[in-house]
Amino acid sequence: MKAYVFPGQGAQFVGMGKDLYETSNEAKELFEKANKILGFRITDIMFEGTDEELKETKVTQPAIFLHSVILSKVLGDSFQPEMVAGHSLGELSALVANGVLEFEDGLKLVSKRALAMQKACETQKSTMAAILGLDDDVVEGICEEVEGIVVAANYNCPGQLVISGSFEAVNQACELATEKGARRALLLPVGGAFHSPLMEPAREELAAAIKNTTFNKPTCPVYQNVTASAVVDPEEIKKNLIAQLTAPVRWTQTMHQMIADGADSVTEVGPGKVLQGLFKKVDRKFATSSATLIEA
Repeated sequence: MKAYVFPGQGAQFVGMGKDLYETSNEAKELFEKANKILGFRITDIMFEGTDEELKETKVTQPAIFLHSVILSKVLGDSFQPEMVAGHSLGELSALVANGVLEFEDGLKLVSKRALAMQKACETQKSTMAAILGLDDDVVEGICEEVEGIVVAANYNCPGQLVISGSFEAVNQACELATEKGARRALLLPVGGAFHSPLMEPAREELAAAIKNTTFNKPTCPVYQNVTASAVVDPEEIKKNLIAQLTAPVRWTQTMHQMIADGADSVTEVGPGKVLQGLFKKVDRKFATSSATLIEA
């Protein structure tokens, strides 16, 4: 079975999507439609902006979504997913790609999500850190030991777990992780504590928007971050998407489940190759590729 996966925040780069805009009329139309919906020319920042401009959450999230979704649309008949998943923000890209959301609705939700998350980040100083070389249960135990808010946020692959919370608690957890033998405990250059209880104001804001958006029956199952299992019921998809903002991204578990359910290859749709690398950490011989216009 062919699986398609969609990247999340951190995959962005200046110049992303420019080749699509210049070589496909369909892509150009969708990018221009996005500029109108967003109320600013995001294509200018994507194609020729600075790293700093592109790094702003309110820009990064729609930029990655647009690159991923528009690429999936211009692939035409060669895009035939039998299962999809997206890492954090990428879950919204996956939901447009498998027909749950219309392009316009997906973009509006991504924009709302990005603005709500940025606002939550500005309310309280918080951060995230990658803990490398420890088992998940050891890192979970460290989070429980530390006073204050710090939780497991991204189960990226075996031996790589990202924690999220207040500055003090995350720093303390990093020190403890180093003492317990972590290969690295590295603070990440992010705006705040994504996928933690500190995102509750953003979750509430996004919940209202999601409830008022039409979710269609998917063309294939989506493996959602919150459950790491295949979901096809639109109401369940909504519920999990709302929960995602304050719950961990169970990507390690998602990869294992997709493979267990019959995935024999995975294609990453969007900027970068991060998710392909994570699949290789689970199974070195697993077939991975990037979606390209050549497939169209």
